[in-house]
Amino acid sequence: MGRILAIDYGTKRTGIAVTDPLRIIPGALDTVQTNALIDFLKDYFKKEQVDIIVVGYAKNMDNTDSESMKQIKPFVNRIRKLFPDKEIVMHDERFTSVLAHKVILESGLHKMARRDKPLVDRISATIILQSYMDTIK
Repeated sequence: MGRILAIDYGTKRTGIAVTDPLRIIPGALDTVQTNALIDFLKDYFKKEQVDIIVVGYAKNMDNTDSESMKQIKPFVNRIRKLFPDKEIVMHDERFTSVLAHKVILESGLHKMARRDKPLVDRISATIILQSYMDTIK
């Protein structure tokens, strides 16, 4: 059984989270520049077995696609072609950035650390992953 990897896709940076090999614990993995994301995934998949890729589905409050889906959909189509052995799942990511900021605030990190956008991206990806894992239990 392979890991589950979650992606919080952004136009500049992308947060990535992954489960342990037994798919019990989700954890932040990295934040990468979006233009280097495919290379990062290729390298990671050479080292680790990943069966499922969960990509945050950006929706508006009225359940319509958000503007960022114009970048996310082509990315998803590309990874489907590049990694046909992986199951690709889109999972609602509404409120993940808000929740990530709340987690950081409640963790007691000082003000400068709370402004760390790559940290927010990693935590958002972890929240997407945890939310997806909760739905498949």
